[in-house]
Amino acid sequence: MDPRHDTRLNLSAGVLSSSVALVLVVAKLWALGATSSLSVAATLADSALDLLMSLGGLAAIAYAARPPDDDHAFGHSSVEDLTALAQAVVILLSAAVIAVAAVMRLLAPTPPELAAEGRGIAVMVLSVALTAGLVLWQGRVAARTGNRVVAADRLHYLADLLPNLGAIFALAASAAFGLTRIDSVVALAAAGLLAVGALGIWRGAWDALMDRAADDATVAGITAIAASHPGVLGHHDLKTRVAGSRLFVNLHIELDGAQTLDEAHAIGAALRRRILKAYPRADVLIHKDPAGDIPERDDA
Repeated sequence: MDPRHDTRLNLSAGVLSSSVALVLVVAKLWALGATSSLSVAATLADSALDLLMSLGGLAAIAYAARPPDDDHAFGHSSVEDLTALAQAVVILLSAAVIAVAAVMRLLAPTPPELAAEGRGIAVMVLSVALTAGLVLWQGRVAARTGNRVVAADRLHYLADLLPNLGAIFALAASAAFGLTRIDSVVALAAAGLLAVGALGIWRGAWDALMDRAADDATVAGITAIAASHPGVLGHHDLKTRVAGSRLFVNLHIELDGAQTLDEAHAIGAALRRRILKAYPRADVLIHKDPAGDIPERDDA
């Protein structure tokens, strides 16, 4: 893993995300003026929020890539979780506004008037194509770098695809059959999807900020590596936490107390390399204890 290459990939995803969002905001503003469609308005609001969050995410990616310093000995990756948390709040507010507008239009005594549906459909098709391309690139970057901001941004854009397709359906139904209320139903469904996605982003970011342990599979994998490593007679007090795309691991291993310090160090260093090979973005700290000693938690 080359950190500089990962940073370039993350930044490329952030720049592409911001660029796509800007293009879509301009196109959907034009489409909204032409059609007066609430489903188009819902996707416009979403794209405008996308632009703000993409710009914020780009700044967070750049900041998180800074190396550790005297004030931040563990690096700056927690800014990814703070950014994801802010994204979740903004998405939830957006979903609430769209849902209220959709319900009010559904309850109105007369159905809304839509116009120029063909122009709106053309803009939404452009939106789907650009969003799909962006999601594919973000997925590749997130899989390579494990960046939480890119992953959260990808989930949000992935959720955008269905509302955009719904807006196309609503405009087509209005043009062909005059079913203008479908537009509000689609907007309401889009708001629900946004809320569900935002809660998922919130949960992941909150867990990281609260120093929740890594997932069970990761903990089990580290445990298996330690248990099978030559020279390690036992281990205890495995502690993990995740900050942004970084995994922090603290582990106590039990070694033969009669061996030399050099031999003990070699075993610990080899174990650390094995863990890093399995989890390249980990920060691993290993403490060595002589076997047979009773572990004293926190050295009370």
